[in-house]
Amino acid sequence: MPGLIRGVARTAVIAGTATSVSNRVSRRQANRWAGQEQQQYSEPPPQQYAPPAPAPAAEVDPMERLKELGQLHEQGILTDEEFAREKAKVLG
Repeated sequence: MPGLIRGVARTAVIAGTATSVSNRVSRRQANRWAGQEQQQYSEPPPQQYAPPAPAPAAEVDPMERLKELGQLHEQGILTDEEFAREKAKVLG
């Protein structure tokens, strides 16, 4: 009988130690997961794609642009100096 009691006591100690270790591991893991969730919600999400490139400017026919400038100049909207400067830009 003393051997039986010793075996039961040993089993109880081992089971108690295993339970304690298991609980400690579970708490540590839960704390890590909670920390990761906080980081996930506090940091902005990483950008997974590049923003779209700006649309290329539509090329205007130089002759059309010169005609528009000429009309604006005739209407008095552009001064002689402004007309000359814009004309130089169009002609390069």
